[in-house]
Amino acid sequence: MTSDVHRLTVVTGATPAWRRRLGSVIAHTLLIGASILMLYPLLWMLSASFRPESEIFSSNSLIPSSVSLHGYESGWNGLSRSFTTFFFNSFLVSILCVIGNLAACSLTAFAFARLEFWGRKFWFALMLGTLMLPYQVVLIPQYVLFLNLGWVNTFLPLVVPKYLAVDAFFIFLMVQFFRGIPRELDEAAQMDGCSPWRIYWKIMLPLSLPVLTTAGIFTFIFTWDDFFAPLIYLNDMASYTVTLALRTFVDSTAESNWSGLFAMSILSLLPIFIFFLFFQKLLIEGIATTGMKR
Repeated sequence: MTSDVHRLTVVTGATPAWRRRLGSVIAHTLLIGASILMLYPLLWMLSASFRPESEIFSSNSLIPSSVSLHGYESGWNGLSRSFTTFFFNSFLVSILCVIGNLAACSLTAFAFARLEFWGRKFWFALMLGTLMLPYQVVLIPQYVLFLNLGWVNTFLPLVVPKYLAVDAFFIFLMVQFFRGIPRELDEAAQMDGCSPWRIYWKIMLPLSLPVLTTAGIFTFIFTWDDFFAPLIYLNDMASYTVTLALRTFVDSTAESNWSGLFAMSILSLLPIFIFFLFFQKLLIEGIATTGMKR
């Protein structure tokens, strides 16, 4: 009987069950090992945030010899201002950027995807061309402009551009999504007397929740993690974001508060993690359905 099964397996080309299980075990072992390797720096930082200051760099173990909350206490109140101020500033800038990006980019994408106007393809290609421009190319002209407007050391240079549809990537993402929505809906709405604005507001936006969520999550993450732009435009510690505040824990001319740095770094990751956790299904749906015909 066993020889018959073996001959049948050879003839049909079917893989024996034990080989499939062995391949699955090997694949999962490699994936788990790679995951541990990638997570080790984060786990070490989490462990270091609970270590005494003197033990942070003396051991590579993930288990601290003693648990101390000194890092969180000194980190939250160790600067001239409480970390509450920095978290509030980051939340304020991030939320305003999310609102601006979703409003401006979706409206621009609707125009490119649904409206007929002169030079539409040329302007769309020009907009895509801006994706290849490094941020450093426009940094000096932007700084001069904002300096002349008196916006330096305020949140305006970080927020206002988002309301002018400057993120071409999100425009392109939404254009591809809007093109997948049947045009028959637009035609039916026009027959009922809907203007382009009402079509955008009443039809396109409700059907575009996945791609809007995707753009919102990425905008929040990019803005929350941004260090370069706040470094350029913000000078007063009262207006610092979390990323700038973390830099102040390390001083080359004085003593550095490493435990406070690691503790506040862990806390700064929580908003992004929670934000992603609540909207991950819509994020995956938005990425998976972008550009698909319906």
